[in-house]
Amino acid sequence: MPARAPAVSVSRQNYLKALLQLGAGQPVTGAALARHLGVSAPSVSNMLARLARERLVEAGPRGAARLTAEGERAAGLVLRRHRLLETFLVRVLELDWSEVHVEAEELEHHVSDRVLDALDRFMRHPTEDPHGHPIPDRSGRVARRRLAPLAALPAGARARVREVRGGDDRARLARWKRSGLVPGAQVRMLESDPAGGVYTLEIAGRRVVSGREGLDGVMVERRAKARP
Repeated sequence: MPARAPAVSVSRQNYLKALLQLGAGQPVTGAALARHLGVSAPSVSNMLARLARERLVEAGPRGAARLTAEGERAAGLVLRRHRLLETFLVRVLELDWSEVHVEAEELEHHVSDRVLDALDRFMRHPTEDPHGHPIPDRSGRVARRRLAPLAALPAGARARVREVRGGDDRARLARWKRSGLVPGAQVRMLESDPAGGVYTLEIAGRRVVSGREGLDGVMVERRAKARP
C-alpha cells in the first residue's frame, strides 16, 4: 500500500515541500525559505518552530533547518502530488507546460489520495513530470540524480537536457520551449564565454545564442565521450 501524507495544513505542506526542493537533504536558511514562499522572516520562524515540535524538521547550523526522516517522507508525498498533477494536466488535459505549476499548486491540497492513485494508474505510473523532475515514489522517496547546469558545459561537449527548473516562471518556460530546451533534447556547446556571459549552442541541429540568464535552471546529463 502507498504511504499516505500526514494530515497537515496547507501552509505546512508548502513549507515541507520548499525544504525538500531547496535543501536536497541539506539545511535551508530561513531567509531562503522566506524568499521562496514570499512570506516574512517572523512567519518562517514561527512555522519552523511548529514543525520542529511535530518532529518534521530539526535545527541546522546558524538558524537553518532541515527535514527529519519523517519530514522528508511527508514532503516527498506532497511533491509527488504536485508532480503527478502537473503530468496529468499536460498529458491528459493538454495544458501547456508553462501553465501547469500554478494549477497544480491549487489542486494538490484538495485531491484525495484515492483520486491521486487513480490518476497515477491511468497515466501508467509516470516517473518524471513535464519539466523532467523525478516524481517521488509511493513512499515519498525522491530519486537523486547527478546533473550539471547547461552553462557549465565546456565547448565541444554534448549533453541531454534532463530537467528545467523554475516551473513558476511562465515566460522562461515559454522561451525554453521555443528554443527546444526541453527534457530529452540533445545539445552541444559550440562556444562558451563565461566571462562575457555568452553561450552558443546546437539544439536539435539549430544554432542558438544565449546569455547566462537564459540558461539558468536548465540541467543536463553529459554524454560520455566516445571511445577511440
